This record gives sequence, structure tokens and C-alpha cells, in this order.
Amino acid sequence: MRPAVAGLAEIVLWVHDMDHALHFYRDLFGLEVIPHPDPAVGFPREKAKRVLHHLAFRVEGTGYDELKDRLEAEGLEVRSGIHSVLKGVRTFYVDDPDGNECECICPDPDYDGPRY
Repeated sequence: MRPAVAGLAEIVLWVHDMDHALHFYRDLFGLEVIPHPDPAVGFPREKAKRVLHHLAFRVEGTGYDELKDRLEAEGLEVRSGIHSVLKGVRTFYVDDPDGNECECICPDPDYDGPRY
């Protein structure tokens, strides 16, 4: 049986500053952004009031190091190590401007880097 889900179609995020969010997701990650701001709805600043735990992006080959370097060059804190559940992947985490955690995963069956 083929999986019913072929890929991720969209992610809807609360953001405090649209310009910072666009720079992070569009300019640094290269994602297509479809903004739909609704100023009538308040932004939940406290993480406990947000429903998103984190999002994960699959990054292939050399794109992994290139993306990591680009994020670090922007002065963002990039946290990396061995994924606690998935085996044979390299992974790093970075927070977007609103504190949402973004994980980047790269398949690499030979990777055995530091544990976090």
C-alpha cells in the first residue's frame, strides 16, 4: 500500500514580526511563503499557549552544511547532534524569530556525531 501522504503542503505559524519570519523561512530556508496576516487575532507569546512543538525539514546532501553555515552566518544559534529517535541521520535545530524550533534532518547512514 502506498502512503497516503506524499509530502507537506503547508505549515501555518503565528508570527510576531512578518518581516523577520519572511527572512527566516523564505530567504534562509528558501521556502515558498503565502502570507495571510490577520491583525484581529492576538499572537500567543507564551510557548505553553502555542500548539506547535517543532517542525522538521528534510535536507539532502551538501544542502545540509550549506544551510547550517548560512544560519550560523546570520548569528543564529544552531544546535546539533545525533537524533534521539531516527537513526542514520544528521540533525540540527534552530529557532525562528518567534521561538518556534525548526529541525533539519539529513539522511546519512554513516553519521555518528556527538550526542545532545
